[in-house]
Amino acid sequence: EVQLQASGGGLVQPGGSLRLSCAASGFNFDDYALGWFRQAPGKEREGIALMSSFSGSTYYVDSVKGRFTISIDNAKTTIYLEMTNLKPEDTAVYYCAVDHGWAENPDPATFGSRGQGTQVTVSS
Repeated sequence: EVQLQASGGGLVQPGGSLRLSCAASGFNFDDYALGWFRQAPGKEREGIALMSSFSGSTYYVDSVKGRFTISIDNAKTTIYLEMTNLKPEDTAVYYCAVDHGWAENPDPATFGSRGQGTQVTVSS
C-alpha cells in the first residue's frame, strides 16, 4: 500500500526558504512518477514539480521554475521540495503525490496517491 506523509510547511517571509519532506513507503520509486502539487484557497490544484527517479529527469511549472527543486534521498524513501525566494502567491497547502508508471503529460495534481497536505504561508 502506497503511503505518503508530507511535512515541513510553515510561515515564512517573502524571499525566504522552506524544505518540504514527504516520507514514502509501499512502492518502488523507480516504477512511479513522483511529484508535488499545491492548492490555494479558492483555486484549483496546481501540479508544480515532477520527477522520474528512474531517469533523474525533473520538470516544473513556469511559476516555480528556478526557485523550487524536487529531489529524493539516496535510500529512495523521501521526496523533497526545496523552495527558495518564496512569494506571497506561493501560499497554499502543498501535497506530495505519486502515480504508477509514466503517463503522457503526467500532472501531479491528478496522481492516484497523495499524502496529507502541509500548509505553506508566505507573508511579512
